[in-house]
Amino acid sequence: MATSPKPVKKVPIHLQSSQNRVYIKNGHIVNHDKSFKADIYIEDGIIKFVGPASEIVVPGGVRIVDAANKLVLPGGIDPHTHMQLKFGGCVAVDDFYHGTKAAVAGGTTTIIDFVLPDKGESLVEAYDKWRAWADPKVCCDYALHVGITWWSKSVAEEMKIMCEELGVNSFKMFMAYKGLYQLNDSELLDAFERIRSLNGVAQVHAENGDIIAKNVQKLLAAGITGPEGHELSRQEEVEAEAVNRACILAHQMKTPLYVTRITSKSSAEIIGRARRSGYVVFGETLTSSIGRSMNGVRQQDRLYYITSPPIRESAETPRQLMKSLAYDDLQTTGSDNCTFNKEHKELGKGNFTKIPNGVNGVEDRMSVVWEKGVHAGLLDPCRFVAVTSTNAAKIFNLYPQKGRIAVGSDADIVIWNPNATRTISRETHHHACDYNIFEGMVCHGVPEIVLVRGRICVEDGAVRVAEGYGRFINTPTRPPYLYDVLEGKAALNEERNGEEAAHEEHLNGGLKKLDLGALEIEIPYQEPISRTLLASRPGAGGSVASTPSGRGHVEGTRNMQESTFSVSEELDKSVTRSCIRVRNPPGGKSTGFW
Repeated sequence: MATSPKPVKKVPIHLQSSQNRVYIKNGHIVNHDKSFKADIYIEDGIIKFVGPASEIVVPGGVRIVDAANKLVLPGGIDPHTHMQLKFGGCVAVDDFYHGTKAAVAGGTTTIIDFVLPDKGESLVEAYDKWRAWADPKVCCDYALHVGITWWSKSVAEEMKIMCEELGVNSFKMFMAYKGLYQLNDSELLDAFERIRSLNGVAQVHAENGDIIAKNVQKLLAAGITGPEGHELSRQEEVEAEAVNRACILAHQMKTPLYVTRITSKSSAEIIGRARRSGYVVFGETLTSSIGRSMNGVRQQDRLYYITSPPIRESAETPRQLMKSLAYDDLQTTGSDNCTFNKEHKELGKGNFTKIPNGVNGVEDRMSVVWEKGVHAGLLDPCRFVAVTSTNAAKIFNLYPQKGRIAVGSDADIVIWNPNATRTISRETHHHACDYNIFEGMVCHGVPEIVLVRGRICVEDGAVRVAEGYGRFINTPTRPPYLYDVLEGKAALNEERNGEEAAHEEHLNGGLKKLDLGALEIEIPYQEPISRTLLASRPGAGGSVASTPSGRGHVEGTRNMQESTFSVSEELDKSVTRSCIRVRNPPGGKSTGFW
């Protein structure tokens, strides 16, 4: 782990001398819709001026930052984290201090974490617990999603409290984890309908939990207990079926849908097809899925990479997911940061179902997306900003307070050096975990200076964060980016105006041109699990006094059973969509999805 100064306790911003007034000059600003040369003046954590130097007189006592030959980007927004999540007898080692410190080190200045109530637990009580964990520790601003892990009339009532009183507009349902968090289709429909009535945002973890439970039973009975059983139990089509079903169920309820952690090309295709059919659906992929595959990972190391849905085996999958981000089948990148040490992962050595799910990603997300997207020639810098910041801000109604460099926006800013490189390593990362799934990856693109609400927190390789400096940010209901479409006031993929298009003509500069032929890919045939089982041989198995909500304890029937869960714009119109071929299985007909 990197060595850096000890946590700094919160310092009133008016006592930080020039820290509350910063002038950034000579930079090239990149927003999701255009890029341009301009200077920026920041005061009291807010952007007060964006424009040419000739139009501002810089006051005295201002910290001046020269961003010549650098890009000036909106701070990253990670819409998917799990800090200090409890997993059976383990707790994720990145708490809200270490996790947000790692985020800031990598250029992410806002996270959205998940409140996950136990089955039977009050939503308000769980929310209070998460706020009590986070508020004293966060180094950057944060918001919360709430998981709907069980369904009842009281849950529906508390969802209204979340939206109207507690600053939460998004709710996540699970189509997997049978017997723990999984909702059936009838419950999903009820939840979607309730979310629509509240003008909220529905999220799903999309895997078919019934199929997974059946496959796990068969695999263990056949003596397959190692980490390879994890992906065998939840292959690509198990994810794709659930993604398709979720899109249809949400569409029937006229509810905007956000599908978390897409890990396969077939699932990304389904979301793209649904969007082109007019469904208000958005897709998220993860740092882990675009940054690496399981191809080449040694058998004895595979348990350290376990997460759900899994990192896929095919070496082509990361590139295809990046292409899906490029042509807007997918819209956001999260990290699903939920870190455990090796000793925690090794608790499942004799039974893959006992391996804590989760990997790192919040610190490396921005660099990995730049490396695999912009440096590889698949994204331009504007699209990079869209998929790492702006789209999440729009979907969860934080825009333009977050996700944009403009007058009045929060001064969450990253000065990005596209020509610098860094090598990812557990020896230098800021996570609390003792390994990194991207170990040894060289990334072009480095966040050299990071400002969190105007405070310089990263500079010259040093990370100086203030514990508790971050704020809880309300996410208001009815995000216009979603509900204007549902109500017929806007199209899902609105055309950019002439001014934006003119700016984007100059975006690519020295970037490599897109290889249109590379967009044609093959979905590899996967052996049915029945064949794997037939070929296998059985083997040896081996409460807060004063709560943030102000409501205190809310009655709920708690189930004490322990959990084993851890849980843009378009490209230039010259880029046309290519068909995706599905490789024929040996001796069989081609397969495909809906």
